[in-house]
Amino acid sequence: MPRTVLTPQSEDFPRWYQDVVAKAELADNGPVRGTMVIRPYGYAIWERMQADMDRRIKEAGARNAYFPLFIPESYLTREAEHVEGFSPELAVVTHAGGKELEEKVVVRPTSETVIGEYMAKWTQSYRDLPLLLNQWANVVRWELRPRVFLRTSEFLWQEGHTAHATEQDARAYARRIHADVYAAFMRETLAMPVVLGRKTARERFAGATNTLALEAMMRDGKALQMGTSHELGQNFAKAFDITYLSEQSRQETCWTTSWGTSTRMLGGLIMCHGDDAGLRVPPRLAPVQALVMVVKDGDGVAAAAEQVVADLLARGVRAELDARVDTPFGRRAVDAELKGIPVRVEVGPRDLADGSVTVARRVAGGKVSVPLGGVVDSVTGALDEDHEALYAGALAHQTANTSAVTSIDEAREAARTGWATIPWSTIGPEGEAILAESAVTVRCLTMPDGSVPESEDDEGVLAVVGRAY
Repeated sequence: MPRTVLTPQSEDFPRWYQDVVAKAELADNGPVRGTMVIRPYGYAIWERMQADMDRRIKEAGARNAYFPLFIPESYLTREAEHVEGFSPELAVVTHAGGKELEEKVVVRPTSETVIGEYMAKWTQSYRDLPLLLNQWANVVRWELRPRVFLRTSEFLWQEGHTAHATEQDARAYARRIHADVYAAFMRETLAMPVVLGRKTARERFAGATNTLALEAMMRDGKALQMGTSHELGQNFAKAFDITYLSEQSRQETCWTTSWGTSTRMLGGLIMCHGDDAGLRVPPRLAPVQALVMVVKDGDGVAAAAEQVVADLLARGVRAELDARVDTPFGRRAVDAELKGIPVRVEVGPRDLADGSVTVARRVAGGKVSVPLGGVVDSVTGALDEDHEALYAGALAHQTANTSAVTSIDEAREAARTGWATIPWSTIGPEGEAILAESAVTVRCLTMPDGSVPESEDDEGVLAVVGRAY
């Protein structure tokens, strides 16, 4: 089967990425620079991400709400550090209804300020806390160097915002989202290994007291930030007067958090698991786990293929039928590979005459002939195996391309092709600034055992250093 429809990763990784996005029918560029149109197959993957993440967020106690797209400019100016951090990316509306607006309106880049306004309104007593909110929405951050899914001026995401009575409760919740929601989702659904850590002061979210991050390595050795969870201290609570009456009848200021993941995860999925034949979608995520293909017409072939689909659906497998015999089989098979469909079940007259079908696996590769009566067990077994195989392969790639170093020069050199880990005490903020001059950043601070340090000053803290998207 031809496998040369894409630019090879080794030849031009950015071109390969663009090829996959286009030829796997994931997305197109929108009519306004920096925007994107997500095509049905790409959106089907996002919907499954969204549903799984939404379930996990709700299990953590948060409830969904929706807040306005437009935010009064005055809201942002109340939290100076926050607006300063976002000011280069803001899209501002100055005219509407044929008139100049009395107050400029910002298209939301994130919703801390507008949600803070309503948290203040809804939080009166300690009985109202914790207030745990999440919204699924679009946001706008005007992007100078757009790339579909990775950096677009408008993207889709979820953003959580919470208010708590104590700093300890807020910190514990931010870490719960970081580890039990985000990291678990990456591992269990996306089959992606991530490094959990905290951001340095230089890389921290504007207005936060601490930012927890998840960093994943792509096939070209660069890092992609897959999600963040922020402790906001009392910065936003003081700016928006988010207070409550305590059990002791004292007026107290809340402690808040915010956290988010976005359609950037789709870009990460492509670049972490994809190969020169296209996408490789983890079986637990795949909108279509098994594609049952009629190779060509023949006595009983279509009916047998339909029965295989029914049997797979009955076992909980997301299966579809491809009976488009007017389209060459080779073209259909290549298309399924491009889209990363985990398993293909090929039903043709010759195999059917022998009472068998052919099972082709996207992750493990290769084809095997399977008795018709054993096809369901073969497919379900392949799906379980291939999910773990994707994770193991990505972890092996990350491990092989991460070097332990002891100097800034060594860290810079290692970042040419992968990541470096280096004691934070060796580089510190000054060394971080030196690395940044070469477009190398400290992705996060972590401990040797993979846990998240309590502070930058903890003994043994390692900096994960690399180039990033």
